Amino acid sequence: QVQLVESGEGLVQAGGSLRLTCVASGTIYRINDMSWYRQAPGKERELVADITRGGSATYADFVKGRFTISRDNAKNTVYLQMDSLRPEDTAVYYCRAGKIYYTSNHYALYAWGQGTQVTVSS
Repeated sequence: QVQLVESGEGLVQAGGSLRLTCVASGTIYRINDMSWYRQAPGKERELVADITRGGSATYADFVKGRFTISRDNAKNTVYLQMDSLRPEDTAVYYCRAGKIYYTSNHYALYAWGQGTQVTVSS
């Protein structure tokens, strides 16, 4: 089994920065995509950013130019650097690993972390 553990939660003023980290552990041969999602109170979970194993990143329009996703394949770790934070960025942020290979032939479709709280005050 694979476990994803997020860290970096915090309370920050509008305009500030935070960096989230997600580490995958367990029996891992390779992880394809890694993503960050978020869920605000009363809202559905939404994709924030995604990065392929090769480093190609995509972003939701509402974070483009402010957030940066990156990963370290050797450490099975993905990061989310969040700058110019806004109160509307307040949410629980979740890490997701997509297509996790345990061996060269066996994989799980995805796994989720437990979430980490980000609060931005105005």
